[in-house]
Order: sequence, then C-alpha cells, then structure tokens
Amino acid sequence: MGTDSQRASVRFDNVEKSFGAVQVLEKFNLMVDPGEFLVLLGASGSGKTTALRVLSGLEMPSAGRVSIGNRDVTDILPKYRDISMVFQSYALYPHKTVAENIGFPLKVRKVEKSVIEGAILDAARQVQLDKLLARYPRELSGGQKQRVALARAIIRRPSVFLMDEPLSNLDAKLRGHMRAELKHMQGTLGTTTIYVTHDQIEAMTLAHRVAILEKGKLQQLATPAEIYNNPANLFVAQFIGSPPMNVVHGSLDGHQFLTNGAKVDTPVGGKVDKAILGVRPEDCSITAPSKGTLSGKIYTTELIGDHTLVTVVWGADQIVVTASKDFDGKQGDNIDVTLPRDNLFVFDAATGHRIR
Repeated sequence: MGTDSQRASVRFDNVEKSFGAVQVLEKFNLMVDPGEFLVLLGASGSGKTTALRVLSGLEMPSAGRVSIGNRDVTDILPKYRDISMVFQSYALYPHKTVAENIGFPLKVRKVEKSVIEGAILDAARQVQLDKLLARYPRELSGGQKQRVALARAIIRRPSVFLMDEPLSNLDAKLRGHMRAELKHMQGTLGTTTIYVTHDQIEAMTLAHRVAILEKGKLQQLATPAEIYNNPANLFVAQFIGSPPMNVVHGSLDGHQFLTNGAKVDTPVGGKVDKAILGVRPEDCSITAPSKGTLSGKIYTTELIGDHTLVTVVWGADQIVVTASKDFDGKQGDNIDVTLPRDNLFVFDAATGHRIR
C-alpha cells in the first residue's frame, strides 16, 4: 500500500462552475476518502470533466472550495497540488522514448539521474513496459501508449490520480484487459483515484463508490451494488444496467400500479396520477399462459450467448425479459410475463423522484 502522503482525501464544498450563462456544476459537494477509487459517471455535458478540471486547477470554480488532504487548494497552481492526470489522448511526447516519457515529470523536477533511472524501471514494471523502454510512441499499440501514460502518472507518486476517460480510445477487448490492470494497480498502490467516464460498466467494475452526475448536479453517491439495487431516482435507475431497466407508464393507486388494463401489486403505496414502474430485465420471467402479471406479444428475441433477451410489447411500452439461452419463442407469439413485487420500483413521472 502507498504511504499516507499518497492517500489524500479530496473534498468539494459547494462548488459551482458556469461558462457564461451556462451553469455546468451546481452546489457540488463530494468527499472522497483516502485511498478510495471514486468514479464520476455521467453522459456528455453532465459536468464530470469540469469537476475534474476544477480539482486539478485547470479551471477556477465560480464559487465554493476544493481541498486535497487537509489543504485548501482552490487558489493554488496545478503544479503545486500533488496530483497526476491521465487523459484519453495519452499526451505522449512523440520524439521521446518510452523511458524518457515516463521519466519526464522527475526530469522537470531536476531529480538525480540515477534516482530517475531506478524510478522509471520501477514504474515500467508495474505496467509491464520494462521490455519496451527504448521504443518511441509511434511503435506502440493503443494499450501500450495508455500504459506509458499510466507509468508517467505513477512515477510522481502523487497523493491523487485524476483520470479522464483513459480507456475510451481502446477497442473493447483491450478495454476489458486494461480495466483489470487499472483496478489491480490502484489496489496495489492504494493511491486515491478520481476517474471520469460515461461508461457504466467501467464505473461498476472499477469503483469503490460511484458519483452519478446529470446537468451539473450530483444524483447519487454510493457503492456500485447500492446504485444498482437501490437507485435514488429514475435517472439513476435508467442510467445503470445493461440492458437498462424497463419502464412502464401508468398510475399508482394505493399499493397497485394501473397500466394498460392490468393491476400490478407494488411494494410501495400512494396516489400518483402519472407514475412509472421500473423493473430490471433479469428480475422478470416468462410464465405459462394466463399465469403472468401481464400478457403481450413478442417484438424480438436476441440470443446473447448465455441468455436470450426477449422484448415484449405491452401497450405503449416494451418490456425486455432475460430468458434462458434455449428460449424458442418467435416474433408475434403471445406471451405472459411475471413481474416480481419485491423487485419493482415506482417513480413519479413528473419529477423522476422515487416513491418509497
């Protein structure tokens, strides 16, 4: 594990950021624990990269304060904040070798040559680049370039790593491999890491906790499991999960959700004229005729490998059900679907708030 100087906490206190009339961050409060891997997740324009840039000092907040460790860094230049950034573009120097790229942060600090050489080898070994130190960036694959950028960040032993979509330029297979590498590396080094992505699978697999942003506001901050099983609102519920959560439109009357002529028992009660019922595809099941919660026609079936996704038309909505890989229903078949009462979520359609 890293030393305590390499495991700083990070805090945003009521941080706001506007570009002209556009408010990109609104009353943003976040506390990141020392040694934590925190993922900022959101679609483009949600404010996640702006939050990272404010923390790094590349942008000044319009209001609020930022702290690293117990030091307020809001007015401190980026180079004095003890952070390392890794971008999706890698930002390598084309005319420097892998070794020179990795060692550059120490060279700038005028560290002794013998110390730099040892540190380069150490950082390169951690990302399995020790055999490629004499190569130039043009001779490397995307994944190797990404590892050079990581080694260059590691060599400084910062108190915080900031990563902005570092895997988005890689193909799917390599991305999966690099995810595992990153997670292992962060676990070994123990350095506090704040990682920005729009990819929910990256967020769910890498993070100790995920902070979901939308339109500059923090929607939920929790562990991946908590966000998946207990979403705070409709936005979070639909953003996390692949395939996404099913949503059915109707109204809530007591403990019954009324939709397209059917009544579905719900774990929550209330009176909401325009409500949305949410249920995950893997919690739904295909049932014998007239035994299900609702009946519809098959719209499509997709064999994914170890399971089949069955899309069923239900009134104006569609419901996706995870079925077994040998499911043999055809497009247009009538089918019954069971929705389990305990796994249903109900939201207010107007506000997106979850009804509890």
